[in-house]
Amino acid sequence: MPKYNTNFELNIQELDLIEAALRRSKLAQTQDDLKPSDADDEARQIHNLLGKLHNQKTFYRPSKGTYVGG
Repeated sequence: MPKYNTNFELNIQELDLIEAALRRSKLAQTQDDLKPSDADDEARQIHNLLGKLHNQKTFYRPSKGTYVGG
């Protein structure tokens, strides 16, 4: 049985495109008149996937000095 590829090389523009497509799909799922249980489940899965993508990002943080966010 083949194994899954665990190493993906995507650039920032490709990740932005994926995130935008997922957001549009999630919005469409919540606005359509589909069966509520199916739409809610798929919207939840998209939301979780967007969260995983967000959590894997490395955000800039200065190495020296005090960091003040926000």
